[in-house]
Amino acid sequence: MGGNSSKSKGLWPFAGSGSGSDPAGEGSDQSLARLRGLRSATPFVFTRRSSLYYDEDGDLAHEFYEETVVTKNGRKRAKLKRIQKNLIPQGIVKLDHPRIHVDYPVILCEV
Repeated sequence: MGGNSSKSKGLWPFAGSGSGSDPAGEGSDQSLARLRGLRSATPFVFTRRSSLYYDEDGDLAHEFYEETVVTKNGRKRAKLKRIQKNLIPQGIVKLDHPRIHVDYPVILCEV
């Protein structure tokens, strides 16, 4: 019922330190070397996947609608039809300020 986080040794700076359960006697130098080799070793997030889309005209929005005229019982009504084809996702967006990763096991509080 928990989150989707990794529990492998060496992923976080304090993983395996001081627990006494490390039979190989792995030192802090090896842990730091492993941390430097991982891409996601930092607790900060610098980019995110955007939820915006480009349409055929180059406009950027979350959703696109097209107004259609429907005639029912001799009455003309305007109806909005959602466009879901020919949309291009914006992709990866750089964040203005770094964020802390959601899986980083630290409690932040303000006193």
